Amino acid sequence: MRHQKKGRKLGTDASHTKAIRKTLTAALLQHERIKTTETRAKEVRGDIDRVITWAKDGSVHARRLAIAAVGSQKLVADVFAKAERFEGRNGGYTRILKLGPRKGDAAPMVILELVD
Repeated sequence: MRHQKKGRKLGTDASHTKAIRKTLTAALLQHERIKTTETRAKEVRGDIDRVITWAKDGSVHARRLAIAAVGSQKLVADVFAKAERFEGRNGGYTRILKLGPRKGDAAPMVILELVD
């Protein structure tokens, strides 16, 4: 039973789902725009918002939480340096643009990007 288990499974076991979310979060923070499936994009939105909110806070505790969520100390340092970009925004740091179905398996594809 999946009682008290939040989020989508993304077609894998729990550890692989966690790894997918972590790598997608890191990829979006590094490249600021990625192409992925709609389900994965919707699942990662909350993680991205959380990391950027920590970056706006700027404390040592927030930095350590972000490093644990992203997995790269260098990437977190870059995100914290660019945090003033989101100062006037209280959430909703990502945008999802729908592209249509993927050719191979007809999975709905989207572009997930950071809002300026």
